[in-house]
Amino acid sequence: MKAESVIATNFPQLKLLSRGKVRDNYDLGDSLLIVATDRISAFDVVMPTPIPDKGKILTQLSEFWLHFLSDLVPQHLISTDVSQFPSQCQPYAEQLAGRTMWVKKAKVLPVECIVRGYLVGSGWKDYRATGKVCGISLPPSLKEAEKLPEPIFTPSTKAEQGAHDENISFEELKEIVGETVADQLRELSLRIYARGEEYARSKGILLADTKLEFGMIEGQLTLIDEVLTPDSSRFWPADRYRVGQSPESFDKQYLRDHLLRSGWKATDPPPQLPEEVVVNTRARYLEALERLSGQKLGQRR
Repeated sequence: MKAESVIATNFPQLKLLSRGKVRDNYDLGDSLLIVATDRISAFDVVMPTPIPDKGKILTQLSEFWLHFLSDLVPQHLISTDVSQFPSQCQPYAEQLAGRTMWVKKAKVLPVECIVRGYLVGSGWKDYRATGKVCGISLPPSLKEAEKLPEPIFTPSTKAEQGAHDENISFEELKEIVGETVADQLRELSLRIYARGEEYARSKGILLADTKLEFGMIEGQLTLIDEVLTPDSSRFWPADRYRVGQSPESFDKQYLRDHLLRSGWKATDPPPQLPEEVVVNTRARYLEALERLSGQKLGQRR
């Protein structure tokens, strides 16, 4: 049976709060529904072609990681079991199933918490130009995709859809969220990355970098949104990793590479994706889920 695709959701009896690049968020009063669609973005542009089941893969993998990290940091997940959702959600149970997190409402911090363990992507470009990554000095003569001496914390702003996140210094982060919270964000982000990197390596996968989001719930710093997914992280198969070249990946780097080869620019209208790119992207996301969580798509904890 061909996998389904959900480009957008529409639940008339629920209050739509916002649509992100991938997620549709519904306000339930003191809680939220985060519905992961099958939209995919690259270079901050949403593609017109969905990746079937992508939202379900992201939701299942996020749930796995949130449980895995639960002793390390408070998190916002209430349930992914639609039968436990509030009554007003039940008319839409079929559409919500598998791709929805029911979560506590948080005051979202307006920053992205990025941890980089390897020199790749925009960090590699920055290093080649300046010898630094986001203002952090690194040893000379490092190669592309080389493991950094230690992971680095490089926060950014959280841009509106269609705009680009902007890297900020730690001093700028302190100005935005305050010194105490900034220190907590850095410490927690590095600890989450270290835990995730160690576990992923045990599954034959390298976690090159990741982007995390946090909010405040009842005055407590809380991990929110997706966690350590192929949308928010770079995952590389360890057995095919080579220093000096952009590694094969389980994330949307494959899509980015396709777009770059095609000559497309982010200022151009987004193109329809070839079937081969859709199939191969889905396969990479699915393999990441299965290898990291040990679960097939649709399996419950």
